[in-house]
Parts: sequence; C-alpha cells; structure tokens
Amino acid sequence: MLTIDNQAPAHFIRQIIANDLKDNKHNGKVATRFPPEPNGYLHIGHAKSICLNFGMAIENNGTCNLRFDDTNPEKESVEFMESIERDVHWLGFEWAGLYHASDYFEQLYNYAETLILAGNAYVDSLSAEQIRAYRGTLTEPGKESPDRNRPIEENLDLFRRMRAGEFADGHYVLRAKIDMASPNINMRDPALYRIRRVHHHRTGDSWCIYPMYDYTHCISDALEDITHSLCTLEFEDHRPLYDWVLDELKTPSHPQQIEFARLQLEYTIVSKRKLNQLVTEKHVSGWDDPRMPTIAGLRRAGFTPKAIRDFCERIGITKQNSWIEMGVLEHCIREDLNENSPRVMAVLQPLRVVIENYPGQQTEQLEISNHPQRPELGKRQVPFSKVVLIEQDDFSDNPPPKYKRLVEGGEVRLRGSYVIKCNEVIKDANGLVTELRCSYDPDTLGKNPESRKVKGVIHWVSEQHALSAEVRLYNRLFALPQPDNEENFLDALNPNSLEILTDCKVEASLANALPESRFQFERNGYFCLDKDSVDGKLVFNRTVTLRENWEKD
Repeated sequence: MLTIDNQAPAHFIRQIIANDLKDNKHNGKVATRFPPEPNGYLHIGHAKSICLNFGMAIENNGTCNLRFDDTNPEKESVEFMESIERDVHWLGFEWAGLYHASDYFEQLYNYAETLILAGNAYVDSLSAEQIRAYRGTLTEPGKESPDRNRPIEENLDLFRRMRAGEFADGHYVLRAKIDMASPNINMRDPALYRIRRVHHHRTGDSWCIYPMYDYTHCISDALEDITHSLCTLEFEDHRPLYDWVLDELKTPSHPQQIEFARLQLEYTIVSKRKLNQLVTEKHVSGWDDPRMPTIAGLRRAGFTPKAIRDFCERIGITKQNSWIEMGVLEHCIREDLNENSPRVMAVLQPLRVVIENYPGQQTEQLEISNHPQRPELGKRQVPFSKVVLIEQDDFSDNPPPKYKRLVEGGEVRLRGSYVIKCNEVIKDANGLVTELRCSYDPDTLGKNPESRKVKGVIHWVSEQHALSAEVRLYNRLFALPQPDNEENFLDALNPNSLEILTDCKVEASLANALPESRFQFERNGYFCLDKDSVDGKLVFNRTVTLRENWEKD
C-alpha cells in the first residue's frame, strides 16, 4: 500500500482534518472520495484532487471511495470509466469502495418525493430560457415561476408521470423551492431533475429523468458516510445548496464540504470539453498523446506516478487560484528519472565513423555502467566494432570557440571505450559530411592517453549491432503560457510541438525493452519506449530534456 510522507508540508485542509480528529468530529473518522464524471480522460488537475483525497485518507487511517458521477449519460461512456480506474491505480492508489451515482437513482428519486411532500420542491413548466430569465442577476432578485405554488399533490402526480415517461424532453423540470431573492443565485430555486431520454451505460433505458449534479452529489456523499467532501473553488458558491439539501432531507450523515484552488498549469488546457475538441479535431493523436496533460498522456510520455505525486505535494493546497510554471512539473520528472532511469546510448542523427586501424571482423563487448551514481543497477554489455555512429553535431569542420567534440585532426573519447582521432572527412557533392575516417588508440580503454589530454566525451553505437528506432521529440502543446486567455485557444497551439526522427540508432541492449520503460539517452534527454514499437522498429518518446531549454517569454 502506498505510504504518505509524515513530514509533508502543512496546508489548511490538513489542519481542518487534524482539528476535527482532535474534537472527535465525525466520530473521529476520515472518509473522503474522488468523484469524477466519466465524460473524458483524467488530466493533471484531477491528479491533484486524487492525491489530496486519497492522501488525506491514507494519512489519517481513513478511507477514500472512487465514485463516478454518471448523471449525464449523453457525454459518458464505459471507456472513460475504465480509463479513470486505470489512471487512479497507476498513480498508486486503492479505493475503499467503487460506487456510481447511478447506484442511488432510486434513493435519489425517493428523496425528491420527500422534498415535494414537504413543500420544498415543485414541478415547473418554464423552458430553460425562461428559467434563466426569471433567475435575475447578481444585482437584481429573481422572479417566481407561475408554477411555484402548484399544490403538493399536483407536483407529486406530475413528478411521477415525468418518471413514467408521459412528457417530452424539456417539458418539465423539478426545482427546489428555496429563495428567488437570495444573493446567491445557486439558491434561486435550482433544478433538481430534468427529462432526458438518453440510454445510460449502466441503467439502460430504465430512466427518462436524471438528477442534477448539485442534488446528486451531496446525497451520494451522505449515503457513503463521507466526512470531508473536498472539491475545487468553483463549488464554493454551491456549498449553501449542498447543505440545504442535506438539512431538508435530514440525511443520517452530513459531510463537510471544503474547497481548494484548482490546478492551473502553464502551457496546458484542463477543460475536458477543450481536450475533447483537441482529440476530435485531430490536433493530437488521441487522449493519450504525450503532449496532452491527461494522466494517460503523461504516462505515455514517460512520466512516473512518483513524479506526479511529488509535483502535487510540492505545489501545495491553497484557497488562492494561481498559475504553476510547467518547469515545476518538469523538474519533478527530471529528478525522478535522473535518480532511477538506466543510461543507454542512442544516436538520433547518425554520422558514420570508420575506425581504420581497428581489426575488420573484431567485435568487443564492453562493460558499461547502467548508472554512474548507482552501482547496484549493474553493468551492461555494449558491442564495439570497426564502424560506429556518432551524432552529426558531435563533429564540426568549422568549430566554434571552446568546442570540445570531434574536429579534423582532433581527438575525442567515445563513452566507455577508446579515444579516437579524426584523420579524414568525406563529403558528398553538396559539401555535406557523410563519413569520418578515424584511428583509435588501443591503449586508452578505461584510461587516459599518455602525454596528452582529451577533453571531449561523446556517445556512440556500433553500426553493425545498432537497432533502428523512431524518436519523437515532444515539446509543449501550446506556445503561450496561458492559452485559455486567447480568443480561440487553438490559436495558441505550438506548431513545433512534435518533431519525428525516423533514422535513429540505439544500442543493442534495448532489444528486449518493454513499453513504458524509461531511459536516459546519454547527452540527449529522457525517453520512454512507446506502445507503437514493433519488431525491427522501436519507437521512443522524449519525456523531457536533460535540462530546461524552453524559451521563456
């Protein structure tokens, strides 16, 4: 089971729960829940809520449920439900119970009849547009519906006939009877039920009326005996309605709603509607495109559960909305991968190097450490032969000042092997360098040459043994830090968010690597093996560069 660092920084929700436990509130129990609507894949903002809800339960020996708020079947699907379960598990959490709002449809209906019988709800025939017009504004009170004082018996009859399917979609709604003059617009007779003939992925066609979120959510919390209902700040104005419903129904438990600031991460969009637009309009390859801020996308890019949990802890929990720099998330994954990912060599833009004095048919198996700071990760065998491949930009025939790589007449060390000297440069008809003719010093394996100092060290692969690979260099999906501020967020898309290199070569040790395996390609960055890999063609996604190189505005 995942454990939580007891030295984690304090925040106001931790303090509230600590005080509640001290006062024996909720009988000394902590029960939370993570309640997504299954209308899309989870994103990094949901990860913050997941880590908070499950984290508070784990810290206090409590429980956390996973509940699908599936009251809007037009936009929901089994695919999204399965992806949510998969993502929560991948992040390292186990739920105490798996629930659905649809589990409670009958109870919710019965509670609605209770409100009607108490004179606290009525069936309204106003259209959606009329209801909005009657609601008033922030500075003007609303106006009562002509149906507001409909007799209780008539309301009950109409509501039952709504359930029986006698009326067309939108013909009636059930509304709470609260206060049309309330300064909080959410309390101006909000809708509780609407008629909607839509097939539900769990209940089929059993229902043609569906409860509204604000009505469903609080009752679901109460039925599950949740103690602390943690949600983002946009629900703060809904809290009086949350409490009103539970108070009027006299539910056996009354959870405490607490709001916190949602995650706003630079260079991303976290609106599921807009993420869906990116997918359906094919601006990305799918919900798990490595440029997407979805948990599935981050996972495919090579992010680790540990890095995401660490990020969520570092940014903290506050009541103040603010923007988090993308560099914070990137720092968390760099820190984790630097510590835990094995090192391998990959040449992304190959240049052929023929070592003329190396025996033609000879192959050596060199032992190279998998991690320079972690000897317990062992060593691997890397073949070395007469022809090796290096990066094109590791050679220059017109080197800039302080250039420490290979030049004509100069020497450089090949990582973990020998010192080589460039003797001749071969160019094509256009003057492009196509091959280097070099010699090696056989006495420099594992030691420096005598009487001279070689400063540069470059990576390489044996041409004969190298594996072909496609490498996808991902950058941020948006070119502007706050794309939602644009009139059309699509205008902020980064045209250079993906570069695909198709002729890369990687060392032979990667032949049996599994999808989602993560590596540091020495001197190139951190990469993850993609599910698109097939025999004879590996595909790697760049997770993050070795250091921050994004140009800031």
